[in-house]
Parts: sequence; structure tokens; C-alpha cells
Amino acid sequence: MKIKAGIIGGAGFTGGETIRLLLNHPEVELKFIHSRSNAGKPLHAAHPDLIGETSMTFSDSFREPVDVIFLCLGHGESKKFLDAETFDANTRIIDLSQDFRLGESIADRNFVYGLPEIYRDQIKKAKNIANPGCFATTLTLGLLPLAKHGLLTEVYSTGITGSTGAGQKLQETTHFTWRANNISAYKTLSHQHLREINLHLRTHQPSFNAPINFVPWRGDFTRGIFVSSVMSCSLPLEEVRKIYKDYYKDHPFTIVSDEPVDLKQVVNTNKCVIGLEGQGDKIVVHSALDNLLKGASGQAVQNMNLMFGIDEREGLRLKSTVF
Repeated sequence: MKIKAGIIGGAGFTGGETIRLLLNHPEVELKFIHSRSNAGKPLHAAHPDLIGETSMTFSDSFREPVDVIFLCLGHGESKKFLDAETFDANTRIIDLSQDFRLGESIADRNFVYGLPEIYRDQIKKAKNIANPGCFATTLTLGLLPLAKHGLLTEVYSTGITGSTGAGQKLQETTHFTWRANNISAYKTLSHQHLREINLHLRTHQPSFNAPINFVPWRGDFTRGIFVSSVMSCSLPLEEVRKIYKDYYKDHPFTIVSDEPVDLKQVVNTNKCVIGLEGQGDKIVVHSALDNLLKGASGQAVQNMNLMFGIDEREGLRLKSTVF
């Protein structure tokens, strides 16, 4: 029997990406896609690429019984929604906002942080998942193996993200004329994802209390994240590379590359690709992923797969776009 799924907030970028994945997932039947602003309209009214893919329309109702609900709402909206609505205790909730990533709970729902590379066993038993942030996923996956071996020291990170990371609502810094041929820094040393990064790295290295000095950048492309993290490390590069490969050997979507990493390897996939460089007593970790897939909807579907006991790769064997 297929997993019955519903989506709340289906008109945005993560909603659209979740729709695309679930429509093509062999183990899922998509029952409803809720949108207050688009109720009654065909899905291609908000996501033009879905024309001809499905006859489904956006719904103003979400009462049809389902096994799992994906909350693709804005930050702060998921908590309000769950405060106002009640669902069967057996209905799984996967929240793509930041509302529950720091261990928050609501009513009788406790949320497990949905990063399989740390919490796979807990995710398999969970009823509620707080899907990680896109920069948080990229940075954390880049640093986890070092934390596992107690090797984290003060970190200096720079990361660049595509315009879809800002969401679908039009902002001054997402206009094409502003973003094209332009790069800018924002939320320097204060990005909201730093809280979840620090919290979950300390599951491996509780003593870690040095800063992660993170400077995020807006890139002039639509999707993808590339982060470079620099820190002191006394181990030879090949030993560090072995630590990374051993850590991720059983995690199918995180790949440690012996070659230089670039963004096109990961865009339109659920992969995080990691590359390592070293010079003297410094190590550089490059990590790249698609902010809408491994950084959002793809990871949410990966978590759903684990929750329902199916292969975590199901519905996510996606191919990158080289050109």
C-alpha cells in the first residue's frame, strides 16, 4: 500500500520541489496540495513546469486522511499552523521551516532533527521531523567527521547560495537586475543557521565551544550552495580524507571526492559532495549541495523514506545538469 501524503504551503519553492518529488515517487500517493492563495487553480499556475504532469489542483482543504504531511510554510508559520490545527497522532509531520530545529515541541509533538547523517536511527522511529536548514546542512556535513574525532577548532567559513534560498516572495535582493552579475555578503557572523549547526555538531564533540565564523554570500545563480570551511588541523590530509570516507561510507547521499568539487555536480540532485584540501597545519573543507533538494525538499523525502522503512534513496535517484 502506498504512503498517502499531503502538502501544506504548496505554492512556494520548497512546496513545488516537494510536489515534483512526490509525484514521481513510486511508493507515494499525493492526496492534496494546500495553498490559501492558489486554491482551485491547477498546479502549473504556480509551477509552470508541471503543465501536463498532473491534473491536480491546489486545495483549500487538508482534512483528507494521510500518513504524512509536509509543512512547506514560511518561518514562524508552521508553529502557528500546528497551534491552530489538530491531526491524528499517527500522522507524521515533516516541517521544512526553522520552527522546531532547536528542539522545540508543540502539544504532544516532539521533533527529531532530520539530518540522517547524525540521526538516522532516531528518524526511523520519529513521528515528527524538523528538516534542517540549507546552509546548516551544507556546513554541518562538512564538519561532522572532524567533530566525531574531537578535531574541531575555530572555523572560518564562507558560503554562497542561489536566489531560491531567499524564498519565492519578491525582495529587493532577488530582483534579476540586482542579482545578475552581482555578489554580496549578508548576515555576516550572525546567520540564523549557526544555532542549529553548533547544537548538532556538539552531539559529536560536546567540548566544542570555539566560534564558527560564517560569512554567507548571495550568488548570481538560482540554486545550489557552496561552502568552504578553514580550520587548524595537525593531521595529514590523507588521514583526514580517510576519516571523512569512513564516516560517510554508509550514507548514500554524502560523497567525499578525491577531485575538486563544483556546484554543477550537485544541482538537481540530493547529493552533498565534499572535497578536502590542506596546506601546512590548515585544512579546507569544501561542501556543496542543492539548497532545494538536499538542503530542503529532497532531504524531507529522504526522511520520509526512513520513517516508513523504505530505501532512503527511493524517489531521489536524480541526475545533475552538466550544461
